Amino acid sequence: MAQSPSICPTLVYADAKAAIRQLTEAFGFVEHAVYENEDGGIAHAELTHGTGMVMLGSKGTGSEFDTLMKDAGPAGVFVHVDDVDAHHARAAEHGVEIVTPPTDQDYGSRDYMARDLEGNIWSFGTYAPGATESS
Repeated sequence: MAQSPSICPTLVYADAKAAIRQLTEAFGFVEHAVYENEDGGIAHAELTHGTGMVMLGSKGTGSEFDTLMKDAGPAGVFVHVDDVDAHHARAAEHGVEIVTPPTDQDYGSRDYMARDLEGNIWSFGTYAPGATESS
């Protein structure tokens, strides 16, 4: 990754190891860094996808972030992909719950949505935020 992203969604999972497996195997993320704590949980992980990154860790660590997030609900994350249909097929092959199938949108994007093992909604599409400049 040439330049660090300026925004990184950060999620906590009851089973962060399973989340990392799903995100890498089914959604095509790449492990950038994974740090385990003494009890085998995930203290901190960074997964990349293109120029983006998501950070995650295990629930129940007792860290300040974990404490603040304890009552947080699922989150939604958008990821730009070039080939929505191929990405969707990969996710479906790994048994991911597909919420909406690949669909052409009125604003020119093609996208689909999936729910991960702990309820977070992941949207994957051709829309490229910030790719066009307003006049």
